[in-house]
Amino acid sequence: MDPIKCEVVVVGAGPGGYAAAFYAADLGKKVILIEQDPRLGGVCLNRGCIPSKALLHATHMIDEARASASRGISFGPPSVQLDKLRAWKDAILTKLSLGIAGLAQKRGVEVIHGRGHFESSNSLRLETSQGQQFISFDHSIVAAGSRPALPRAFDLGNPRIMTSTEALDVPDVPGSLLVIGGGYIGMELGTVYSSLGSQVTVVEALDSILAGADADLVRPVLRYAESHFHEVRLKTKVAGMSTAGKQIKVATESAGQTKEELYDRVLVSVGRVPNTEDLGLENTKAEQDERRFIKVDAQMRTADPNVYAIGDVAGGVLLAHKAAREARIAVEAITGEPAPVRPLTIPAVVFTHPEIAWCGITEAEAKAQARAVQVVKFPWAASGRAMTCDATEGLTKLIVDTSTERVIGMGITGVHAGDMISEGVALIEMGATVKDLAMMVHPHPTLSESMMEAAEAFFGHCTHIHTRKRADA
Repeated sequence: MDPIKCEVVVVGAGPGGYAAAFYAADLGKKVILIEQDPRLGGVCLNRGCIPSKALLHATHMIDEARASASRGISFGPPSVQLDKLRAWKDAILTKLSLGIAGLAQKRGVEVIHGRGHFESSNSLRLETSQGQQFISFDHSIVAAGSRPALPRAFDLGNPRIMTSTEALDVPDVPGSLLVIGGGYIGMELGTVYSSLGSQVTVVEALDSILAGADADLVRPVLRYAESHFHEVRLKTKVAGMSTAGKQIKVATESAGQTKEELYDRVLVSVGRVPNTEDLGLENTKAEQDERRFIKVDAQMRTADPNVYAIGDVAGGVLLAHKAAREARIAVEAITGEPAPVRPLTIPAVVFTHPEIAWCGITEAEAKAQARAVQVVKFPWAASGRAMTCDATEGLTKLIVDTSTERVIGMGITGVHAGDMISEGVALIEMGATVKDLAMMVHPHPTLSESMMEAAEAFFGHCTHIHTRKRADA
């Protein structure tokens, strides 16, 4: 059988892969997009970002209904029908996936479902339900994504031990759920199951949840978890697990003490690993690091000039929007565009209650790098809009370079933080100063005003909080 020929083959149809395929097609390239799953969209759409946000939105309604009693509006106890909840969530995934397939068709991108294996730097073997096919190409973009890590000690072959993939299917509402790992996946899914009625216990080996975010941004999330979850245990490790009838027996260690407990289900959320096995990368010149991530340069090119890698397989922060941006970088490199001249400003969002979002340099990073910065904060307790949302636990902070007065970092904790952080990205990318931000008129009453007022606090004349005036202001 003669090979199918194309200019660009993309392996993986997640948010990085289909973005790369579509952009390359928009620029006139003949593109083949390969996806082994029946549904396009990758982990983010099918087993990650989208289903988790759907469940967070749905279950947040339960919390809102309970909280509304203090506003004089009371509802009866919620009745959760898991079949309907799953069907609603799955309908969203199906609609989005069909939308991607439709866009591929309109752009002339050929989609083939199967598993790709590199035979060389210019050829790929494809295993499909109809048998083998071969593809020859000028350039390839590997966007195969990642999967949840499941350490061997936790892999008992027991369905009551879940990764995020199984947890997002909501098989039931366990009476007790242990979440191993206080990162964003563990905290988000812990929030979902707690709202549904599970007694959630989180164990985290570090001394804080949500490592990477500044401590003051994390504090409101920790307070929420401690009041709504059964327990949050920091500096705690899991020493072992075993099946005990219809439960899981878990031994944990903290401060030299060991405790054994029974849980109805366990969610393991201790990180993710790249899907780089059995891709045939050894048949190319592409190189991998000790964690099996593919090594790339600023243009997402591997050590093989014909092979590019983007998204989770290329390491760094494992975020869908990073993958989508890297898709454009790779395609532009293939079409001869220059490499980016500066690092990307990649925002991070954790959809807990409340949400956390940040971009640029964090306060902790600035301190570790001994950078001369000034940190200014606006507490949402001083925001009229936050009061109307019962969101006064929120906080907006700016990290300002003292020599240039440029905004080089922003962090937000509070409702809709993820929707607001893009303003921080724009400020950093444009090299805006804190004065620029202070001069921008923000609508009242909104939560976005907190960014303007934080900037005004830098100069000591914030309207809604009293701050000491700068000597040079």
